[in-house]
Amino acid sequence: MLRRSALALAAAASLLAPATVFAADTIKVGVLHSLSGTMAISETVLKDTVLMAIDEINAKGGLLGKKLEPVVVDPASNWPLFAEKAKQLISQDKVAVVFGCWTSVSRKSVLPVFEQTNSLLFYPVQYEGEELSKNVFYTGAAPNQQAIPAVEYLMSKDGGGAKRFVLLGTDYVYPRTTNKILRAFLHSKGVADADIMEDYTPFGHADYQSIIAKIKKFAAEGKKTAVISTINGDSNVPFYKELGNQGLKATDVPVVAFSVGEEELRGVDAKPLVGHLAAWNYFMSIKAPANDEFIKKWSAYAKAKGIPGHKDKPLTNDPMEATYIGINMWAQAVKKAGSTDTDKVIAAMAGQTFTAPSGITSKMDEKNHHLHKSVFIGEVKADGQFNVVWKTPGPVKAQPWSPYIPENKGKKDEPEKK
Repeated sequence: MLRRSALALAAAASLLAPATVFAADTIKVGVLHSLSGTMAISETVLKDTVLMAIDEINAKGGLLGKKLEPVVVDPASNWPLFAEKAKQLISQDKVAVVFGCWTSVSRKSVLPVFEQTNSLLFYPVQYEGEELSKNVFYTGAAPNQQAIPAVEYLMSKDGGGAKRFVLLGTDYVYPRTTNKILRAFLHSKGVADADIMEDYTPFGHADYQSIIAKIKKFAAEGKKTAVISTINGDSNVPFYKELGNQGLKATDVPVVAFSVGEEELRGVDAKPLVGHLAAWNYFMSIKAPANDEFIKKWSAYAKAKGIPGHKDKPLTNDPMEATYIGINMWAQAVKKAGSTDTDKVIAAMAGQTFTAPSGITSKMDEKNHHLHKSVFIGEVKADGQFNVVWKTPGPVKAQPWSPYIPENKGKKDEPEKK
């Protein structure tokens, strides 16, 4: 019994130890993305983006005289499994850092693991905010860097002057919290609850016939209507197909999506969707030498590695850019710190800059662990690419705590020191 207790204490101590590198010849890097299940359509390519960046860093000599060694796991779109795989990466594989997660429910699942072990997660996808952890760097957009500007655009003359809004999402924390923020924002602009329709579908939902019919009925009641979509994963394919089937054109009811990019449109006939919108901080179609170089590198890598889909039709998207920025900033911070020690890297991350594929210099905020990011709104083109129709004058500082939520008043714009 005493021996079992000692073993249990030893196991607990190993889990709570700070993430350090034990291998003498390599620095291990964890990759925590769904390679199967409903989210594989979006996440698999982020795994490959990390691997490409690791190859680039290793080709330049690695870090601290060591090569980076990727450790790839598949949490399979299973939210509790994300936490188990995170524990494995940290306590067994001894990774120095983890790049991963897409959905907020997966991020929420792993967050206690990273905080208890004082380990580092780089999270590369737009999210709902309302979170700020010392152990996470958020390289995707906060709501004021995507959701709020998109709705402001829809309400503007250029965006069609929408007066009624459909908040349609997948049923989990990101869509529900984002829509809570958007409802409060719409109220602040004088939009009544009677002019807001809100609906959710489960992960993997495939039948959008009745929901599109409801949207058409809601839109037929008079005022200009727009749909804000926070549908995630492979449900986007049947959703957009049903939009086309029912002839819901962008000129009638524009849809702006926060989780649909070039990759998600790959399996859809985009011709009926021309003019529908997406809001991101990067599009493949952006004209910039840095983007030309990024696309060229990705195309060559995808072809050389035989990446399904991409070896023949290479596509880039916003979360790929956010992933690429994150791993390069982390590498810069490790060099600056002269160490992979978590606390030293966190300190060195403050104010890091990197010329993003968008051509814009991204900066990691000195305090709030979020990037300063430019916002772009793009219209779907017939080829599944996007034509940028609106952008911010320059990078926008993230607001992790939305000012439209009353209980956020007085919350600090930096992680608590624990």
